[in-house]
Amino acid sequence: MGSALVTGLWKSGNHTVIACDLDPAALAAVADYSTETTEDISRAAEADVVFVAVKPDIVEAVLSELDLSPEQTLVTIAAGVPTDFVEARTDADVVRIMPNLAAETRDMAAAATGDLSPAVRELLDDVGEFAEIEEAQMDIATAVNGSGPAFVFYLIDAMTQAGVAGGLDHEEAETLAAQTFKGAAETILRDDRSADELIDAVCSPNGTTIEGMEVLWDSDADEAVADAVAAAERRSKELAADFEDE
Repeated sequence: MGSALVTGLWKSGNHTVIACDLDPAALAAVADYSTETTEDISRAAEADVVFVAVKPDIVEAVLSELDLSPEQTLVTIAAGVPTDFVEARTDADVVRIMPNLAAETRDMAAAATGDLSPAVRELLDDVGEFAEIEEAQMDIATAVNGSGPAFVFYLIDAMTQAGVAGGLDHEEAETLAAQTFKGAAETILRDDRSADELIDAVCSPNGTTIEGMEVLWDSDADEAVADAVAAAERRSKELAADFEDE
């Protein structure tokens, strides 16, 4: 996720990006998309906005090495790590976000909580869309937009395989399926109509779409998606519980 943010911010052309990691391979992976790479955490800590993009179990260790001032902003993307846990370990203003991998292509969906400064808003705008939520909603947001890309990849692959089974080659089917999801998502974002209204707009009486929708309406597909989101939310809450005891 960290490399996706680095790449997206670099592609925006609006920011100086300093990437810090102790793993040379990780730095090499983002070298082409960074103004500077370093293993020196004090160098990274010179930035006005510092992103902590690490696994939850090493957040505390990283925070102990970061010496930030109240004039700086620390943005944490560690899943399940509550804002108050981070605030207790830094003097910087803290913003917690849950982005997703589409930051790399500047199509990120992110949930954000905290006092978002103009600088942080600009950073998030440059890599996609974000919604401001309450801290208590972060677990469900983690499930919807953080884990959500994997669920969408699964559905795209299912449509791709259906196309292959019908005679398309894999590349053709994948292009059609992926672009269909992309276009449908843009329509949802830009159109004032609800999802149900848009389905009605696509379904002609006795046409092909309504025939397929009847299968979906009669299935448990919506329940399976809801169960996947609920499972991801439950895991996010479990991760958070580990930090509430500290």
